[in-house]
Amino acid sequence: MPEKRFLVVRLGSLGDIVHTFPAVAGLRQSFSSSDVVWLTHPRFVSLVESSGLASQIWPVDSRDLANVRRVLAKIRSQNWDAAIDYQGLWKSSLLPFLGRVPVRIGFSSTTVREYGVPILYTDRVTCRTQHIADQNGELTLRAGAFTAVANVSLRVPSSDETFVREQLAKDGATRYVVLSPGGGWRSKCWPVDRFGQLSQKIRYHLGIRCVINYGPGEDALASAVKSSSGNSQPLIYDGELGQLMALLRNAICVVGGDTGPLHLAVALGTPAVALFGPTDPARNGPYPPKEIVLRSPNAVTTYKRGESTDPSFLDLSVDQVFNAVQRRLGALS
Repeated sequence: MPEKRFLVVRLGSLGDIVHTFPAVAGLRQSFSSSDVVWLTHPRFVSLVESSGLASQIWPVDSRDLANVRRVLAKIRSQNWDAAIDYQGLWKSSLLPFLGRVPVRIGFSSTTVREYGVPILYTDRVTCRTQHIADQNGELTLRAGAFTAVANVSLRVPSSDETFVREQLAKDGATRYVVLSPGGGWRSKCWPVDRFGQLSQKIRYHLGIRCVINYGPGEDALASAVKSSSGNSQPLIYDGELGQLMALLRNAICVVGGDTGPLHLAVALGTPAVALFGPTDPARNGPYPPKEIVLRSPNAVTTYKRGESTDPSFLDLSVDQVFNAVQRRLGALS
């Protein structure tokens, strides 16, 4: 009997790909000898590679029509048992549809964010679970897997480990906490000045330096956190993806909101304190849910992108977050 061939679609973003890994691991565990071809954005190819889950990775930039045409031609030229769209957007669902994959599995209209997308699927899954990683696992089950999700072990290139360790050692940061103040939408982010005050508390009470991680377009945000950090001398770091993985893996704790670096840190096995506001940690929180998650009881769940800090974040004091860091580090009995 020939091995099955699956086309997996998850183009981005960082945190969402991390939350897709357990479901693809379930697929791989169920069909260990099968081909799993993963379509993702070029910037995330190395991240998908680090999981070891894909037989092949085909980069797709939906804004590059020539690239899209080439990928569609490759899809049409091969035989597939099923395509699984873990993203649920028009740009992701169109790829297996236009690629003429006969079985196309995706979320039903109760789960997808963009109206009308399920019309492009042959199999529409109405999810019964709450966390997005488990919902992804339901798509895996529809593809015939016997395991919805499975454990994932991410590989960090040794060259990146060495580079980051040496860079931080130059500044005397052999033991450090990573602060990740960004989050894509401003409304998902804890106030900048509180991150700065947290850096001060961690330095003065625990004797540990902080490293402020930031992404593209967040230079001003990182500078603002540092300006609010007094004399605690946090470092600022914005390395490539492999270097980010090394930075997160070797941290003693990571503090951040509902953002890619936090979810990546959890996947790497690093202790974390997650700060949530408008997005629901039951759906989007650390997975598996073993980390400390702080969220105001006054928070109202919404996925509407806001340009200012969600009011519920004001209920999370610096002392609360600092105490959570201490608990996560085992500093409190």
